[in-house]
Amino acid sequence: MFSRKRMIGIAAAVVALGICAWVWRSHTGQDTAFRTARITRGDVATTISATGTIEPEEVVDVGAQVAGQISSFGTDKSGKMIDYGSSVEEGTVLAKIDESVYAADLALSRAQVEQDLAGELSAAANLAQLKAKASQASADWKRAEELGPSEALARTVYDSYKASYDIAVANVAVGEAALAQAKAATVQARATLDKAERNLAFCTIKSPVAGVIIDRRVNAGQTVVASLNAPSLFLIAKDLTKMQIWVGVNEADIGRIVPGAPVVFTCDTFPGREFSGTVGKVRLNATMTQNVVMYTVEVNTENPQKLLLPYLTASVRFVVRKDSRALLAPNSALRWLPSSLAEVSPDSRSWKPIEATAGAGQGVRGTVWLKDGDYARPVDVAVGASDGVSTAVSAPSLAEDQEVITGEIGRSQSGGAANPFMPVPQRH
Repeated sequence: MFSRKRMIGIAAAVVALGICAWVWRSHTGQDTAFRTARITRGDVATTISATGTIEPEEVVDVGAQVAGQISSFGTDKSGKMIDYGSSVEEGTVLAKIDESVYAADLALSRAQVEQDLAGELSAAANLAQLKAKASQASADWKRAEELGPSEALARTVYDSYKASYDIAVANVAVGEAALAQAKAATVQARATLDKAERNLAFCTIKSPVAGVIIDRRVNAGQTVVASLNAPSLFLIAKDLTKMQIWVGVNEADIGRIVPGAPVVFTCDTFPGREFSGTVGKVRLNATMTQNVVMYTVEVNTENPQKLLLPYLTASVRFVVRKDSRALLAPNSALRWLPSSLAEVSPDSRSWKPIEATAGAGQGVRGTVWLKDGDYARPVDVAVGASDGVSTAVSAPSLAEDQEVITGEIGRSQSGGAANPFMPVPQRH
């Protein structure tokens, strides 16, 4: 009987203790368990993601300055007809335009030069003849002046000598003008000849640089028409070992991209392979698409093996900040706050919250909460780079493998205490 009473008493005591614990936990809010993660050490980088197109660093657009039909194509280094991917040297013949019309123009220009040269000789001879007649008229007029109007020289004859002299002087001036005109015509004919020679030379399209043909825009037999704009025939990349990526970056991110910043990118054609580059410059001619302002950023990259082909699509990540061998905490640890003051360790309940920002730039502070037995203990940290999942954090009291709180499990849905760190709205 005594043993039975003793067992009943022990059971009653256990029930009473359980009730007391339940009441205490209800008042203190300790009906939760912490979800934690360990602080690790590693590398992390803050990046800006965008897409772009791979372009040759320097491209030359070869056009035609004359109109006509493409009669033939030249040959490349290997002796094959110029085509896509052909390697060419400076001065290599790329194509020829039918030159029959321009050859005829050249022949006409040469004939005109010869004709004008003959006209120049004729004008010079005529001028010499006029000068001789002027000399004779001058001598006659000089003798007439010595005699003067008299019985030996009638007045009418005297006036005739004077008129002949004046006419001869005027004819010399006309002859000199005719010679000058003939010389000018010769100069004009020579200029027309030079133009005809150049037009004939333009019928042979030559490469202005050494490089690779990345686009051939005409076929044999096709007629090109050069009017206000020269028609484009070939696109030549000077050096495919140096490429650029033209990346469209949103205006919200463009302020964090600076020349010389490192860049990593991938292409779908090379799965699992990552390439690197650097920011060249930010173009200022922004475009607007659906009310979004986009800037073009030039990324320079080396392509020694010529794996990267022109116009491939690249998925680009601009490295804004990188921390190596840093302590890493989950981003959720920087966002978490205790749901009640009872969850905070007694010696930390005077702690004042600061704005917790994950993945921000230098100088930004945040807070992580370490698991301290049944409580949470705050640690103010300096926030570094973030990859969207983990963030680099540092503090004197922070060490690898410490447990940081990322959330709670078993939180009461009703009757729980309000978060003591949440701001209280002002009532008016």
